[in-house]
Amino acid sequence: MDGSDCKVDLFSVPLVALNVSVRKKLGLYLNPKHTVAADWTAVAETMGFSYLEIKNYESSRNPTKTVLDDWAARSSDASVGKLLSILEEVERRDIVEDLQPMIDDDVRKYLENQKRSAEPPLQVPEVDSCVPRTPERSGITVDDVPGGAPELFDAFICYCQSDFDFVHEMIRELEQTEYKLKLCVFDRDVLPGSCVWTITSELIEKRCKRMVVVISDEYLDSDACDFQTKFALSLCPGARSKRLIPVVYKSMKKPFPSILRFLTVCDYTRPCTQAWFWGRLAKALSLP
Repeated sequence: MDGSDCKVDLFSVPLVALNVSVRKKLGLYLNPKHTVAADWTAVAETMGFSYLEIKNYESSRNPTKTVLDDWAARSSDASVGKLLSILEEVERRDIVEDLQPMIDDDVRKYLENQKRSAEPPLQVPEVDSCVPRTPERSGITVDDVPGGAPELFDAFICYCQSDFDFVHEMIRELEQTEYKLKLCVFDRDVLPGSCVWTITSELIEKRCKRMVVVISDEYLDSDACDFQTKFALSLCPGARSKRLIPVVYKSMKKPFPSILRFLTVCDYTRPCTQAWFWGRLAKALSLP
């Protein structure tokens, strides 16, 4: 990092900070099989993946990307600093030196975004030192009461617009039945006029116990869904808190996202299990 960022602890910066360009370049370095320099298999082994897992990754079109995604999903110490230390350990300092400017830039942007999301609103009507206030704490959702407790939800629904019909069905089955769950559906519950990323982060981290991810081909092309999923994963590395629940409701042509492959999927596409689908999902969302 440069002089202004010299105190940044890269081991505290999650892997999600690295954008697509850096990940692609890592693949260009590590995907080819080298007889001398360490490739992606050495990196995966150092990350703790087993021999069978590494053999399975060989069929991936971009094994480096798959390994990084799976590492971020399952490991609590997956960070930018840890990745750099692994590259040093397998003697690929050439990669570190070449990508360092891009990595520094990604980390800087990530930290700036984190700082912006933590900044208080520009207009503060009153200051009360006895009552701790968090940014964007009230006035986010339709049922927020001014000065009152923030509206809380059982689950944040991560979806793209083309899957909205299924989201409507989810509302009917989970909110308007005996389950009586409270879902956070962005287009229905969030007030317009504030920063999308700040609001989304606040809702996922502080107001929703879990997140349902509606997986489809269109989901894979959505920047908003990608951000929401990676942000939620960064809050529960290794999926220990069972915070994310992937849902598949229609057949897909594209491969299932590798970053979620370690999570149990609620599959609506199998006729033999459809009768249990809503009950299983409701039970998972009702857990403390």
